[in-house]
Amino acid sequence: MVNTSDFTTRLKEVMEFHQLTASLFADKIEVQRSSISHIISGRNKPSLDFILKVTNTFKDVDIYWLLNGKGTFPKQIAEKPIEKTPALSSEASIVQQTTPKEKKMERIVVFYSDGTFEEYKK
Repeated sequence: MVNTSDFTTRLKEVMEFHQLTASLFADKIEVQRSSISHIISGRNKPSLDFILKVTNTFKDVDIYWLLNGKGTFPKQIAEKPIEKTPALSSEASIVQQTTPKEKKMERIVVFYSDGTFEEYKK
């Protein structure tokens, strides 16, 4: 069972970390502003949909930490090694021709130093 007062404390911590007011936070996760107010005041408990919107919007928020306080915030996101792209030359065109066709770009995510990000989908 989720302790509502502990949950609201962690939710406020996420808002402070990202330097967002309650209304900006609500806009960012695409919920009504009153929803944030009701959850923070303890009037309403967070729904699963609300929790998933928070964790899907803010990738640094671990669902287990948000619900139970277990884990860390911000969560450590494993970094993948950056692959060097070949220089545009005749060698690059040969490499591109031999690359399997089933790999297609789905999205690009740009992370900013203030903890925000933008996602671009095809």
